[in-house]
Amino acid sequence: MHPMLNIAIRAARSAGNVIARACGQLDMVQKLQKGTNDFVTNVDREAEQAIVAVLKKSFPTHGIVGEEHGDYGNNDSEFQWIIDPLDGTTNFIKGIPHFAVSIALKHQGKLDQAVIFDPLRGELFTASRGRGAQLNGTRIRVNNLPDLEGTILATGFPFKAKHHLDSYSKIFNSFFADCADMRRTGSAALDLAYVAAGRFDGFWEIGLKPWDIAAGELIVREAGGMVCDFAGGNNHMKSGNIVAASPKVLQAMVKDMRPHLSETLAK
Repeated sequence: MHPMLNIAIRAARSAGNVIARACGQLDMVQKLQKGTNDFVTNVDREAEQAIVAVLKKSFPTHGIVGEEHGDYGNNDSEFQWIIDPLDGTTNFIKGIPHFAVSIALKHQGKLDQAVIFDPLRGELFTASRGRGAQLNGTRIRVNNLPDLEGTILATGFPFKAKHHLDSYSKIFNSFFADCADMRRTGSAALDLAYVAAGRFDGFWEIGLKPWDIAAGELIVREAGGMVCDFAGGNNHMKSGNIVAASPKVLQAMVKDMRPHLSETLAK
């Protein structure tokens, strides 16, 4: 195992322990609204600090960007960590047992290491650039289906960007006419991990952030999948509009989406 991946796993497990302990005392969780339909808890913040403590101890000169605190400094480092301490906060608040810790490392601007950890199921999705993707140490691969027929697609509703609802609904209807069924789980990180593991055949969502995407993108790619924006380009980290699937399914998804994209979503 790559030594930096080993440290990332240690950090993810440390955050997972914070989250798992809090699951038994949800009435004690402190919840704040940080934006429209967007919440943060003391557990998000404590989990982020647990990750940062592990990373800083091993790599004091590396840069770190976290969802809750933002930039931790060392922006000029060639190593940049991107962390989401609790992806699926609303699920966590509501007692829905589906959320994860997401940690990615970029080296010289390229995704290099990735961990997504589901602390309740004990499922650890990992990837190192050029070395494939694993679930609890076992190699995983995307499903190589020829088109959308028979696929299970995952998505996230645009609850922070409801002005895109018309375009989103048209895309949804187009996909639903061709695929077998849809899922909306509430954790983009796990949706991407599930695509990599072949549990879902494709995923798309509007308006995500780098910490939602980074680890999952590398895991999907190392599992033989592809990731792009809604126009089929590579602007998903900036736009937050992402499609992930095996190559042929992704091609079919982008083709189906194209007629329904607004000018903003086509960028």
